Amino acid sequence: MTHQRPGSRPASGRVLRGWRPSPAFRSLSFRGILIIVVGGMILGVLAGWSEKSLLWAETAQPVLKVGFAERDISPELGMEQPGGYGKVYHRTFHDPCKARAAVFDDGQKAVALVGLDVLIIREPSVQRIRDEVARRCALKPEAILLAASHTHSGGPSGMVLPGEYDHADDWVKHLAYEVASTADSRYLEKMEKATVDAICEAWEKRHPLVCGVGRGIEDKVAFNRRFRMKNGLTFTHPGQLNPDIVEVAGPTDPEVLVLGAWSPDGKLEGCVVHYTCHATTNPGGISANWIYYMEKVIRGFYGPDVVVVFLQGCSGDVTQVDNLSPFQNPTGEEWAQRVGGRVGAEAVKTLLLIPRGNLAPIDYRSTTLTIPRRRPDPKRVEECLGLTKKDPKEVGATEWIFAVQTVLLDAKLKVEPEATVELQAIQIGPLVILANPAEYFCQYGLELKAGSKFPYTMPVELANGCVGYVPTEEAFGPHGGGYETRLTAYSNLDFKAGNQIRDTLLELAHQLTPGPVPEPPRVTPVTTPWSYGAVPPNYH
Repeated sequence: MTHQRPGSRPASGRVLRGWRPSPAFRSLSFRGILIIVVGGMILGVLAGWSEKSLLWAETAQPVLKVGFAERDISPELGMEQPGGYGKVYHRTFHDPCKARAAVFDDGQKAVALVGLDVLIIREPSVQRIRDEVARRCALKPEAILLAASHTHSGGPSGMVLPGEYDHADDWVKHLAYEVASTADSRYLEKMEKATVDAICEAWEKRHPLVCGVGRGIEDKVAFNRRFRMKNGLTFTHPGQLNPDIVEVAGPTDPEVLVLGAWSPDGKLEGCVVHYTCHATTNPGGISANWIYYMEKVIRGFYGPDVVVVFLQGCSGDVTQVDNLSPFQNPTGEEWAQRVGGRVGAEAVKTLLLIPRGNLAPIDYRSTTLTIPRRRPDPKRVEECLGLTKKDPKEVGATEWIFAVQTVLLDAKLKVEPEATVELQAIQIGPLVILANPAEYFCQYGLELKAGSKFPYTMPVELANGCVGYVPTEEAFGPHGGGYETRLTAYSNLDFKAGNQIRDTLLELAHQLTPGPVPEPPRVTPVTTPWSYGAVPPNYH
């Protein structure tokens, strides 16, 4: 801040002489004067920031054409709320679930990034959405990324699909459709149509924008939920301050990666945010979960029309629950605000400092792996079949529900002994997005970042399908264990699947060449110091 004594000549050339405060000014309280002064300082800072934003925007002439759009995909009250292995139903509404789409087109190739507020998206839905988009737009199916946020308070997009167990006997069909968590065909139709409409609208809205990518850190709201115990095994959620805990068994990834797209006059039109944390805060009722509050914070700063596409990181073993905290957990509402608010705030901080320019080129690669499923022991299947015909209270709720899963897996293996796993790499300039359909352990996400030659890497899970939990090989070792390693109809890939997925994604990434990272305009070195400040100490 510059300081001038009365009577000195300001930079404008005007001289302040004989100034006297008006009666109105003299009547102001100290607090009132302070508000005026501080308010002026803030306006000055914002004016400077706005001027800098326009400078960046004017310097980087946009080449990329980008479009954003969103649609409501909220389920109806009374529909199933997936997230576990049994049936739970929605009774209240908290906030809308959405399909949010961003299309990037460099004139040679185009890609679509779609964030869906659903627990999972199954392969038939992916196929139908891509086919319809390809029919209506010039987007290639393999250039479309469809990623579930993994909200546990969304609509019934899984687990079991309608008709998936029609090949089985009546008892197994009863377990699949009347006991297990099951997708709703009406909801699938609504979700798929809305997603197609969002992608196609984003395609139609493409226009020149300047873009940039940046990273921030949020390390206080996400925690690994697996712990090594004194008995030599690894447990999931052993309970807060359990005295048998030895140490946490896996990492977290605190990076908040953000891609922003601005109009030439400096207005943020949309962004893509990537963070690694299960969407299990469940604020109550139908909800996008903590992603709702992340969006709310970003829109609170940049405006209500900004489209915020969320891509979930490798959070198979990472949630908002801190098992080492000595304090009681907050309510679901407070948890959602805490996670979403802090991630959203970090995204805003990151966007404020992102240099803008032309993110090129746009490119993509994809491939599929065929991975065998693990098989339960035939004796175990027979035992579980008998357990499913007993009262759950007699068997025990946990034992009974996983007996159901064993029976369903056995039936699944008769028609699908192997899983087709789609892997995808999408490039937007210096950013590569590496997508897989697993609930993938955080360690793999960190290894993908470390092995990528791109300045920015977003490992995205539960994309373009769902193959359940894919833990590290260590989790299946003699000191492993935990919820994620249970053999179910949902999670059943071979022990080595995680390594195969990681290695193949890196191969795809290595087929692409990173584009340059935009920089703000550089200055010419100043040789004449500021006249106000280039003085020795004044003693008299």
